[in-house]
Amino acid sequence: QLQFVESGGGLVQPGGSRRLSCTAPGFTLDSYVIGWFRQVPGKEREGVSCISNNDETTYYTDSVKGRFTISRDNAKNTVYLQMNSLKPEDTAIYYCAARLVAITSAKAMCVIIPVGSWGQGTQVTVSS
Repeated sequence: QLQFVESGGGLVQPGGSRRLSCTAPGFTLDSYVIGWFRQVPGKEREGVSCISNNDETTYYTDSVKGRFTISRDNAKNTVYLQMNSLKPEDTAIYYCAARLVAITSAKAMCVIIPVGSWGQGTQVTVSS
């Protein structure tokens, strides 16, 4: 089964930057729409940013527009989330998820929260 491994989280000061990485060992991701999601205690999981398989279509939730950038590196079979100008409210556990491109779009990937098993995620804490 497709299982993502997220990395790159940690403690960062407000206004700082962080780059998250997402891989799925044993799978080629070019047939999938990939999304970054986040969750904080007491709140539902939120779609942050999603990207189509062709790198041409992306979606960002309003709270991160202009600050976050999602990208793919097909050679490394990795999806990244570059997070700039981080705010304390960005603090969360960040997860990856995917759907086959034939059944979803970048926007739908983020808006319709996937079900099923999630990986461990990576903790991002924005604090001074």
